[in-house]
Amino acid sequence: MRSRRILAAVIATAALAGLGLTGAATATAETPTPHFNYTTAAKCREGGGEPYLHNTVKCWGGTYDGYTID
Repeated sequence: MRSRRILAAVIATAALAGLGLTGAATATAETPTPHFNYTTAAKCREGGGEPYLHNTVKCWGGTYDGYTID
């Protein structure tokens, strides 16, 4: 009787440990981010930035700071 309890405890512990490892493996997987971020001139202004269209064609300041204007 005692050995059955021990065996049940070992199986339950192994099952819980397996679920924990599976959850940890899926939590660390991230989606890849794009190399370049694009926005429009209107979105740049809405985000509080100013489109700089002279040489670099980028949004300066605000939410989309550094984004390339497409």
